[in-house]
Amino acid sequence: MDAYSRFNQIKMHLSDKTKTIFIIDKGNFCYRVMPFRLKNAGVTYQRLMDRIFKYYIGRQLEVYVDDMVVKFDAETLTSIFLVLRKHQLKLNLDKCSFSVKVGKFLGFMLPKRGIEANPEKCEAMIRMRSPKNLKEL
Repeated sequence: MDAYSRFNQIKMHLSDKTKTIFIIDKGNFCYRVMPFRLKNAGVTYQRLMDRIFKYYIGRQLEVYVDDMVVKFDAETLTSIFLVLRKHQLKLNLDKCSFSVKVGKFLGFMLPKRGIEANPEKCEAMIRMRSPKNLKEL
């Protein structure tokens, strides 16, 4: 599953809004949601995901930034959806896949039996020619 516009789903804390003020000809404005360009946006989003899914991560769910893999049944998926709804987080349905036998996550293949290397990523290594001298090594 893939979160929709991940950073833009996180509301800015009231005391932090003043730190995002920008001025244009129509007046002064500040962000109400976390913009992409903030230095700590990525780690803040990951921390939020870790906190709201703490009972699921490592057991039924893996989360890396905006990518999520649910490892169990429809009941678990329903529980995950309830957590997302509770925190008003949305998924990008165009990037979500459900009930798949094999899927990609962080560049690895995830079949039922465990984690495997992605054959597409291995192809370059397989085709690479052996070094012929010290300089090529």
